[in-house]
Amino acid sequence: MIEKVNLAEKFGRFTDHWNPKIAGELNDSYVKLAKLQGEFVWHHHENEDEMFLVISGHLLMKLRDQDIHLDPGEFIIIPRGVEHMPVADEETQVLLLEPKTTLNTGSVVNERTVAKLERI
Repeated sequence: MIEKVNLAEKFGRFTDHWNPKIAGELNDSYVKLAKLQGEFVWHHHENEDEMFLVISGHLLMKLRDQDIHLDPGEFIIIPRGVEHMPVADEETQVLLLEPKTTLNTGSVVNERTVAKLERI
């Protein structure tokens, strides 16, 4: 069944931060929605690239050699193997496009790792 997705409605279904939700599937990838606030952890993904599209708020993507600031309507693709740390001083809504195998904490498994994603 083909459904349209309303991002505002989907983001309105949850309040937790750093806990991506599956909003759709595209080939071997998930379209995920997440609310970010504060600092995440330095990590990388061995086998997957990931895309962050800012829907609202402001995202700072820290890389080891530079910082990249993203505003609504802007996205960044982090290539596999590149260490990064997302930071959001205010609540920021992002759409992620990632292979289904991607763990949110990549190479680091800790209390912030979300192993089983919720569908919304």
